[in-house]
Amino acid sequence: MADGRRPGPWSLDLLKAYGVDTVFGIPGIHTIPLYDGLAESGLRHVTPRHEQGAGFMADGYARVSGKPGVCFVITGPGLTNILTALGQAYSDSVPVLVLSSVSARRHLAFGDGYLHELPDQRAMAAGVTAFSHTLQALEDLPRVLARAFAVFSAARPRPVHVEIPLDLWDQRVPAVPVPARVVTVPPPQPCAAAIAEAADALGRAERPVLIAGGGARRAGAAVRALAERLDAPVVMTVNGRGLLPPEHALAVPVSPELGPVQGLLADSDAVLAVGTELGPTDFDPLGTGLPTLPAPRIRLDIDPAQMTGSYGADIALIGDAATGLGALLDRVAGRTAAPTGAERADRTRVAARAALDRRTAAIAGFLESLRDTLPHAVIVGDSTAPVYVGNLIFAAARPGSWFNSAMGFGTLGYALPAAHGAALAAGDRPVICLAGDGGLHFTLGELAALRDRDARVIVVVWNNASYGEIKHAMRRRGVTPIGVELFTPDWLKLAEAYGIPAARLDQTGSLPALLRTAAARPGPSLIQVDEARIVGPDA
Repeated sequence: MADGRRPGPWSLDLLKAYGVDTVFGIPGIHTIPLYDGLAESGLRHVTPRHEQGAGFMADGYARVSGKPGVCFVITGPGLTNILTALGQAYSDSVPVLVLSSVSARRHLAFGDGYLHELPDQRAMAAGVTAFSHTLQALEDLPRVLARAFAVFSAARPRPVHVEIPLDLWDQRVPAVPVPARVVTVPPPQPCAAAIAEAADALGRAERPVLIAGGGARRAGAAVRALAERLDAPVVMTVNGRGLLPPEHALAVPVSPELGPVQGLLADSDAVLAVGTELGPTDFDPLGTGLPTLPAPRIRLDIDPAQMTGSYGADIALIGDAATGLGALLDRVAGRTAAPTGAERADRTRVAARAALDRRTAAIAGFLESLRDTLPHAVIVGDSTAPVYVGNLIFAAARPGSWFNSAMGFGTLGYALPAAHGAALAAGDRPVICLAGDGGLHFTLGELAALRDRDARVIVVVWNNASYGEIKHAMRRRGVTPIGVELFTPDWLKLAEAYGIPAARLDQTGSLPALLRTAAARPGPSLIQVDEARIVGPDA
């Protein structure tokens, strides 16, 4: 292969053929070959301050752009650092591609002490990916990438890891031109017989309900059209928020764990669940028992395994959400009975809001102020009080404008780098990073990465000088709080050290005014919100 192409530029051309335009990574000795030609490739490179940040950036970028986030990481610690981020992406079905180096093939598994050596790096990544592959020949890279992008486009879009042994970079690849465009695998479509059976069941139902999750977030128009055709309230899980806008009469942006939503579901006579696991973190986070879902349970999901999950399916529609909903719309006739869906949805929303305690209601109002002030913003959250409240009851303005790490895998440190990745894909839309003072410290160094590109992110720090939610949970269980009180820096001075404009919401300030000022800036901003300012000193 002496007359072939250098591996680096060839690999980058392969990625570009799949539409990749951004890569996240920290250059290292073991990834220099991947960076060969990157400066001339036209690809945008973003440097985090930690590989976990790279994975979270790729996650946020993928959720907003609809394209896989791509990361370059080194052998050993580069891969172990990114595993937590891959766990979050795996849990939430986010497409992330990680290309890593690995020790030379002749050194694998001998344990001779080479730099960054691990006993079985591929196996470590396999637990949080759709698949993890060790390349044995450079010529196999197109085939492995084709498999990865087939997962992203035609299956449940979970992360993929490909490791390239160091000795392969010494080779050349055949001087065969990379196609300007590659063939992508289309998602499966539900079979016609199952669509007919589901349409018939939904058409007969008098009190149908839709449950829409993250798998439907790019099928918002179809969700809305079918809900209106069926006169069916739409219960939106955390990752499905915004599929119906806040003002829509059929919208139920409330957690299924709450009693009013459980009553709505129990009273239904047909349930269509689209793109959702119907899993415990959405339906039973406190472990008190999954709510009742009456038959027929119709499930539309790209993952066949979901048909045998906690609830199973009486009618299984395996395929893409938009395609399946479109097929149902072609078969379901409009309702002829008097409409009741809006009344049922409104009753559920009102009852859920009335059941909130004073503290929770105050925080819900704070979130609505964020949304109403910047209705086009993407709100990216960590595990913090406002995010937990939002997951409980919050109407996002549009699909994909509310996502966080507080459910599913539930990691801390997500919001800041994920918001950065989201901002790279959001165009002119502002992005709000909503993080607690404790969680923000997990990836605090990523403030510097914001400045590298002056990413348009408004960092809203919910400050209570503690791991507040854990402290409340300890007290509820009769445990004396320990390990949860935290030293809190002067956030305004800290932001100043990074060259980021900052302000504090004090007793006389206006949150909308601070948000508008921050949104008008071309780069990052920080707003400190002391919890007592929102909920009162005694909450």
